[in-house]
Amino acid sequence: MEQSVFLKTALDAIKVSDEIIMSYYHGDIQVETKADMSPVTIADKEAESAIKNILSTAFPEHGFIGEEFGISDGEHKYQWVIDPIDGTKNFIRHIPLFGTQLALVKDDEVILGVSSMPAMQEVIYAERGKGAFLNGKKIHVSDVSALSDSMICFGGVSHFEKSNIMSECTELLLSTSRQRGIGDCYMYHLLASGRTDIVIEASINFWDIAAAVCIVEEAGGTVSDMFGKPVTIDTRTFVATNGTLHTDVLRFLT
Repeated sequence: MEQSVFLKTALDAIKVSDEIIMSYYHGDIQVETKADMSPVTIADKEAESAIKNILSTAFPEHGFIGEEFGISDGEHKYQWVIDPIDGTKNFIRHIPLFGTQLALVKDDEVILGVSSMPAMQEVIYAERGKGAFLNGKKIHVSDVSALSDSMICFGGVSHFEKSNIMSECTELLLSTSRQRGIGDCYMYHLLASGRTDIVIEASINFWDIAAAVCIVEEAGGTVSDMFGKPVTIDTRTFVATNGTLHTDVLRFLT
């Protein structure tokens, strides 16, 4: 696949952030607590700063939506969406299931997504109309067509309870063949590469799933919120499937 200047620059930025993150991963990780009571580390902040610096130098007219440093002032045709460490709690506990999420939005459409899991040595990326790739190899979602044969991954169980949809989600889970609460961005690596079939999350921010939107769709899958609506910057629930199973999944949730 011929990569655009956007993707080439994004991958360069990811390489730098990977080095920063892994330099802290094997050491003593110092943790702060944000206003929303979620954890943040110096690795989160340095990684987001490094990505932002590289992208803003290459594309000074672009804006940013970042988990740690917020949204750029003004209106921008292009906006980069950054989650420097998706799965910070895993990172803190030296669990390798964490990754950097980077997406490019043009006029409210996600046109590029990169998800890097440096401890797992997996980089997955996609551009609109060009397919999805894992470590340079083209990937595709599974062809599983029956819920009873499918594997489902899901985010934090407490969020389903808080959203008053625990019974619906339990029924959905029990309708599948295999259920795993893997959580965070690794679920979307599994889905886009055909290693799982369904992902559901009841509490997300846009930077958590922006990259996955492009990656999953370019791998042949389907994404929406739990009500079947398109994903926007305001979306707070997320369903991603291999496409074939999407309607069946939404029947349990809507």
